[in-house]
Amino acid sequence: MELPRQMTAVLLTGYGSFDKLVIRNDVPLPSLGAHEVLIRVGSCGVNNTDINTRKGWYAPSVRDATDATTGVKNNDRGAWSGGLSFPRIQGADVVGRIVAVGHQVSVERIGERVIVEPVVRDPQAPGDREGIEYLGSERDGGFAEYVAIPAVNAFPVHSGLSDAELATFPCSYSTAEHMLTRIRITHQDTLLITGASGGVGSALVQLAKRRGATVAAVTSAAKKSTLAALGADMVIDRRNDLTTALRQALPEGMVDAVADVVGGSGFPALIEALKPGGRYVTAGAIAGPIVALDLRQLYLKDLEFQGATVLPPGLFSQLVGYIEQGEIRPLLAGEFPLTAIREAQEAFMAKDHIGNFVLRP
Repeated sequence: MELPRQMTAVLLTGYGSFDKLVIRNDVPLPSLGAHEVLIRVGSCGVNNTDINTRKGWYAPSVRDATDATTGVKNNDRGAWSGGLSFPRIQGADVVGRIVAVGHQVSVERIGERVIVEPVVRDPQAPGDREGIEYLGSERDGGFAEYVAIPAVNAFPVHSGLSDAELATFPCSYSTAEHMLTRIRITHQDTLLITGASGGVGSALVQLAKRRGATVAAVTSAAKKSTLAALGADMVIDRRNDLTTALRQALPEGMVDAVADVVGGSGFPALIEALKPGGRYVTAGAIAGPIVALDLRQLYLKDLEFQGATVLPPGLFSQLVGYIEQGEIRPLLAGEFPLTAIREAQEAFMAKDHIGNFVLRP
C-alpha cells in the first residue's frame, strides 16, 4: 500500500475557543520511530480531556467548572501534565488499522485492527510516573487520518463491534477501571458514582457491576432508565439537594466508596455519605476543582482519598479482554466526521447525551 505524504488533521493552535481548532489537508504524515507503528485512524473518541486541554482548564489559576471560559495564555500550564507545545493534534481514543511499522517491529503487524492505549511510557524511565506522555496532549493523537504510536500501545482487538463503538472505550473505560482498582472495589461494596451518564461515569457503572458491587448512580431524572438498564441498583437525581437525596436513597445513608468525576459544591455531601474507613477516588472535577473539605470528616472517619490519572501497566490489556469477552458494552452517543469537530464538542459540552461521541476521519 502506497501511503500519502500528507493527511487531513485538526490542529490545536493554542488555548481558547473553537477558533483554535484548525482543519488542515496538508499536514505531513507522521514519521515512524524504530519501535512505532503507523495507524490509519478508523474512529477517534471525544472526551473531557480534549476540551479541557483546548481551553487550558488544567492551569492552576483556573478555579471554575469545566464549562467556564478560562482566559489562559499559551505559555501557561494549561495541559494535564503542565505546558503544551502548539500546534498539537489532539485525540486519545484511537481505533484503526496498522498500515506501516518501524524497522524494529514485525511487518506481520501490518493490517492488524488495533485499539490504542493512550498513556505512552518511556521504557527507559526509572518509575511508573516518569517519562509519561498522553496521546493528544504531549504527543500528536488521533484527530487525523493517521497517527504514529509505540507498537506496545497498539493492542490487537478481535471484536464484532464497529470502529466507532470501540473508540468509546480507551480513555473512559480505562480511567474507570483505574479508579475502581485504586479503591479496591469488590462484590462486598456499595459504590456511589457521580456524573454517571458521562463517558467515565457510565463506564464506572458497568465495570463496578462486573465486580459485583452495589451501585448508586447520580444523574439527571431523564437518564434514570438508561442507568438502571446498565445495572445501577439506585439512581439518584442530581438536581435535588444531594445531601438529602443520598440520605433518603442509601441503605443506612452511607456507602463504602465514592467514585467522583464531578467535585464542585456537591463534594461535602459525598464525603458525609462515606462510612468510617470509606474510600474516595477522583479522576475529574467538571463542576469545579476547588471543594470544601471538613478535615474532621477525613480524620475522625479514617477515610482514604485517591487520585487516578496515569494507568498502571497491564490495566489496558485487561480492558481489551473485557471487550473481547463481551463483559462491557459501548455507549455510542453519536458519530461526526472529523471536519465537524466543533459540532461534536458542542454536543459533548451540552451534556444531553449518555456515553461518548466519536469522530471519523
